[in-house]
Formats: sequence, structure tokens, C-alpha cells
Amino acid sequence: MSPTTLPAPPEQGHVTFLGAGPGDPGLLTLRAVEALANADVLVAEHDVLDVVRTHARQGVAEVHTDTDTSASSTPGTGTPQLTVVDGASTTAAVPANRDAAHLVMEAARGGKRVVRAVSGDPGLDAYAAEEMLACASAGVPFEVVPGVATAVGVPAYAGVPLRDSQGTDVRFVDARTASDRCWTEVGASDGTVVVSTTLDSVAAAAGELVSAGRKPDTPLTVTVAGTTTRQRTWTATLGTIAQTLKQAKVLPSPEGARPVIAVVGERSAAAQRDRLAWFESKPLFGWKVLVPRTKEQAASLSDQLRSYGAVPHEVPTIAVEPPRTPQQMERAVKGLVTGRYEWIAFTSVNAVKAVREKFEEYGLDARAFAGIKVAAVGEQTAKALIAFGVKPDLVPSGEQSAAGLLEDWPPYDPVFDPIDRVFLPRADIATETLVAGLIELGWEVDDVTAYRTVRASPPPAETREAIKGGGFDAVLFTSSSTVRNLVGIAGKPHNVTVIACIGPATAKTAEEHGLRVDVMAPEPSVHKLAEALADFGARRRLAALEAGDPVTRPSERRPGARRRRSTT
Repeated sequence: MSPTTLPAPPEQGHVTFLGAGPGDPGLLTLRAVEALANADVLVAEHDVLDVVRTHARQGVAEVHTDTDTSASSTPGTGTPQLTVVDGASTTAAVPANRDAAHLVMEAARGGKRVVRAVSGDPGLDAYAAEEMLACASAGVPFEVVPGVATAVGVPAYAGVPLRDSQGTDVRFVDARTASDRCWTEVGASDGTVVVSTTLDSVAAAAGELVSAGRKPDTPLTVTVAGTTTRQRTWTATLGTIAQTLKQAKVLPSPEGARPVIAVVGERSAAAQRDRLAWFESKPLFGWKVLVPRTKEQAASLSDQLRSYGAVPHEVPTIAVEPPRTPQQMERAVKGLVTGRYEWIAFTSVNAVKAVREKFEEYGLDARAFAGIKVAAVGEQTAKALIAFGVKPDLVPSGEQSAAGLLEDWPPYDPVFDPIDRVFLPRADIATETLVAGLIELGWEVDDVTAYRTVRASPPPAETREAIKGGGFDAVLFTSSSTVRNLVGIAGKPHNVTVIACIGPATAKTAEEHGLRVDVMAPEPSVHKLAEALADFGARRRLAALEAGDPVTRPSERRPGARRRRSTT
């Protein structure tokens, strides 16, 4: 009798319930980033996806819900859509009767590693708890990665500590589901109350606390868009918050928005917020800063601007394309391998990228640079080489430019230099300064077009209108070409926009285009330029505070107001 063949058990997946925090992507934990990098399927609502998708691996399937946020709908339900991170493909919509728990279970049963991301902390999300129970009942293994709870993270970013040295009692209330009994209990307490609510319900929540016994003059802070660069906080009392929000012309919470956090209490440090509001006091907090560079070049600069509280908006003004005739570049790279050159000089990140791509095309790597001296202009160019596995032998000790490189470049010496030739891969529009200087020092130069720079396509109409209409607070110009190209494809920035330039040549070009330069970097470095803009913002903020004026962004200045010239 032959043995009976049993069907293989279905492949079992794994679910990670992950807290995405209150909104700032920087608050994700290391464990959360690790789980996202290994996920096959990512299940979350739209606002949470924006926080976590950066850390997901290429090709991970995203399941999100187009949630109806009306009063009759339940969070986590709606019409889920399945897409792919790189946008290369999209499947049909998943049936609307499949809620998040069904989607999670279905993916996990298929042997997938599923990340279920929720706002704040999963331990405080009732729907996440139900999904965990469903996994447990079905025998699907799962784990929980805690996140920063919204009710804790937002007050911390607003400069409102929840507990003092006297050990203040802290109560947490979700006004959207709180019962009369809950309001009575927190109203009878004299501790700090953290209320999760919506903008249009803040006044009602304050009224509930007053009705339950809290004094109308009890201090209160209300924070919207907490932990993001759109954060805004108002300080008032339970009795005056409705009028405060009305005078500030605050609009109701948009559908699907994260909860508004109100902190109530005599010892909630509301009175000290002007000294503790570290986040909203950042020098460029809330500033919309235009970064007119290629997307690859803008990434690190945008990260730096975010650290100052700014909201960078990247608008490519140039596009980098291969040379029209690649034969010259191909001969130079082959000469590099066969020992034709003593030096290779990189003047930009794009030059490094062009040579690296050609190396990969030929199956070469950084070992091909053995025995060749390497020069680099600029910190970012040097970093790009190091990432390639090449440590530069020469970086200008002074000005990071062709002139600065020539200051340190050694003259050709036939005794010590066996080869007298330099390979110079660069853009098609590069100046002749470096070539002429190297020839004067006795070197032969193979001046090779490694890439072409062309004007980028115009940005969307909305962006063009914001540029011309004063919607941006500042624009960073990192070269004369970025000035010419931005004005060419999008128009001249409005006169309320702060103009920051990387150096005198760029500033001169900006002025030739009718722009008034406010900030100039102390040295030609994009990071020094960002620092200079942050210093400008800090001085501007301090001047407003000392004058007793409200701190505003440049784009909030009245049309027609005169601008002060201030360069650094």
C-alpha cells in the first residue's frame, strides 16, 4: 500500500504592527526602519504611508485605504488600493468590503512579511488591537514595534512638558470617543489633561472640562500638525480658547487630518512655552525654500534645510544628459586603465557619476584608479568619490573652485612625474580656467566632455505661480546657471522672497536679472549657503521678538512692503 501524500501546509507569513509616530519621519525607531526594509507588503492609511514609505524597499506592495472620514465611517476601512512604491505598476482595487484586518491576514497567509503601520503607537490604536487579536486567533505570528505616541510626542515638540518635578498626574482623553463619566473624572482632577480632538471640537472639549469642574482660567495649549514643519500652537485658557482660535481665523480640521492635541493644566508649563518651544523656534521654521538644482544634488541640501525647520521644495533647473558623442569619453576611460594619465580631476558630483557609470559599463570598479592621483573640487565631490571607493589625493585647501584647485596643484616635474597628462572629465559648458591653469603648470590635459547640462522642463503651473506670486519664503541659488535657468523656465521670484546666493559671481548674475540679494555664503559651499540662510532667519526672528512684533515668514509680508537689504 503506497503512503498517502498529504498536501503541504499553506506558507505562513508574519505581521509587524508598527507605530509610525505623530508625523515627523525622524521619530521612527531603528527597529521600525529595519522592519520596513524587509517588508513585502505595507498596509497603512495615506498620511502614515507618507511617513514610512521612504524606508520601504523598492518594489514593496502598498495597501492603503481611501478612507471616507465622515462620521458614519470607521477608521481603517474604505476602498483599499494596491500600488507599488516605484509607481511602475498598479493593480485593480481590492474589494471595498475588505477591511484592514482582512488585508493583513490575506497577505500574511500568502507567506508575505507584512508591516501594518499606524499613526502614533499601535498600543494606543483600538483597531490595531483588533487586528492583533485576529492574527492571534488565526495562528499568524506577529510582533509589535512601539512608536512615539501622538499625545506624548506633540506636546514635546510644542515645548509643553506634561509632568513637573512635583509628579503631576497626567490623564489622556480622546474627545472623539470620551463618555460623560470620563469628562467628569478628568474634570475633578487637578492634574494635566492631554486631549486628542479636532480643531472644530476644541472649544466643545474645553466646555466639557469647565462643566466638569475645571476653572475657566485654567491654561491651555492647542497644537495642530504636531511634529511637522506645519506645526502651530496657540496658548489660551479653557474659557478663551474659542475666541483665540476665532481671532486667528483657524479653519476646521481637514478630513483625515491627524488629531489636534490640547494640553490642559495649571502645571502644564503653558506659561513657559515661549522659552521651551524649541521646535517652532528653529531659524527657518515653516519657511518654504526653493532649491533649484537637480534632484540628486538637492537631496543633502534639503535634509539640511529641514533640520532648520524649513520646507524645501526641489525644482530641477538643469537636466544632466550623456555627451552627444561618447567616443571621447570611452577613449579616456580606456586610457585611464592603460596608464595614460598621472592625474584625474573631478570638479563636480556629476563628473564622478559619469565616470562611475562608464566604469560599470565596462565592468570596472575603483581598483582601476590604482597608481593614479585623484583631485576633487568641493566636499560633495569628495564624498561621491569616497562612496565610489576612491579617496582623493588633493582637495583645495582654500576656495572650492577651479582657481582654488590650481592654487594647490603641483607643477609638472619630469623627475618625479613619470607621466605628464591629466584627465579632466567635466560638463560641456565648463569654463577654460582649469585647463589653461594646468597647461601653464606644465601639464598636458585631456579635456573631455563627460556629460551635458541642458535646461530642465518648466515646473508645474502651481509652482510657477508660487515663485512669481511670493509663495516661497526663500530661494537658494547655487550657481549662475541656476539663476538663468530658473528665471527662464519659471519666471523671476517675487520681491518678498529672500534671495540667497553661493558666491559673488552668482550674486552678480542674480542682480543682473533684477533680483535683490539678501544672503551670500561666506564660502562657496551649498551647506555654508544653507547655514547663512539659517543665520539670516535667526536674526530676523530675534529682531521681531525684540521689537515686540509677531514672528512671520517673508511670504506673509504685506504686498508692497519695502525689503531691507541684508547680506552676509
